[in-house]
Amino acid sequence: MKQYTIVMVWAFILSGFIGFSQTNQTAIAEDFKPSTLNQPGQEYPQVNSQGYARFQILAPEAKSVVVSLGLGGTKGGTVLAKGEDGIWRGTTAGAMDEGFHYYHVTIDGGVFNDPGALNFYGSTRWESGIEIPAHDQDFYALKNVPHGNVQQILFPSKSTNTSRRAFVYTPPGYHKDKSKQYPVLYLQHGWGEDETAWSNQGHVNLIMDNLIAEGKIKSFIIVMTYGMTNEIKYGGLASFKIEPFQTVLVEDLIPYVDSNFRTLANSANRAMGGLSMGGMETKMITLNKPEVFSYYALLSGGIYKPEDIKDKSKVKLIFLSCGSKERPDGIKDAVATLKTAGFNAVPYISENTGHEFQTWRRSFKELAPLLFKEK
Repeated sequence: MKQYTIVMVWAFILSGFIGFSQTNQTAIAEDFKPSTLNQPGQEYPQVNSQGYARFQILAPEAKSVVVSLGLGGTKGGTVLAKGEDGIWRGTTAGAMDEGFHYYHVTIDGGVFNDPGALNFYGSTRWESGIEIPAHDQDFYALKNVPHGNVQQILFPSKSTNTSRRAFVYTPPGYHKDKSKQYPVLYLQHGWGEDETAWSNQGHVNLIMDNLIAEGKIKSFIIVMTYGMTNEIKYGGLASFKIEPFQTVLVEDLIPYVDSNFRTLANSANRAMGGLSMGGMETKMITLNKPEVFSYYALLSGGIYKPEDIKDKSKVKLIFLSCGSKERPDGIKDAVATLKTAGFNAVPYISENTGHEFQTWRRSFKELAPLLFKEK
């Protein structure tokens, strides 16, 4: 039973997806509006003020249409009903958590994306996406403030004998003041995702822009690259090896970034963080390479113990977070232990969210002001 529990906990951590919140509503409010992630001109899917989602799929010859959110949402997914016009319609059985959700449509046993929704890379494929409006969505909203730039780079990787891709966020003003140098955060996605996740699903660039405009953070560069994780099958943690990605990151990518961007190229100005499996990668690499990073952040990606870290003088910050529907007590206990041992450790628990992007958006908002602070 203990072994089974461990396997299930890690499967949950690595999934990167969510289902429905288990709330019972007596009546569904008929104030549905198109999701903000719909294709241009598409009316469905729709969401209402309570967090319900409604779907409409044209499939006149189909025998069965089911919408699966995350790992299925409500058991069996949301089964749609066929109308005389050949359109299948249905509404989720319960309200969903606020924020971003992946989903797909199963038609007569075949898996497809919803033609009404935009697609996002998750679960090792491009999936449909839906956004449930959040009460605190203002911090990642597109506002009339100075904006940074997210650019694609192709960097040479000797260790893999190819060119690899990364996305780099540079803050507002980076291209104007040619003398200023910046700290760097290396930020990793979760299992099943890729280097597009933090920008597309997480809105990390907008969070940065807004925090900088409010004067709440020190400007820094963010580098996001593929963590080479998707070759690992779902639940296959035991077969994961960090060394190939560690080499790409430390020996290929970081030197390239330091050579091509105006960085403060030392460990005191370098951070690493990640969500879910990206957090696990962060933990492994920061412990293996303590001379490279001084700021550590695990977002729904495990914990550090004091005995894990050989030289605590090199560590300026340990940030641990998760959703309140995950294992918040584990985060709180770990931070308390780290503080007792003399570490600058900070916890964050996202209320009413699980293993999902709203947790990680909120976590990043709390993390960013703590990075690269002068001691």
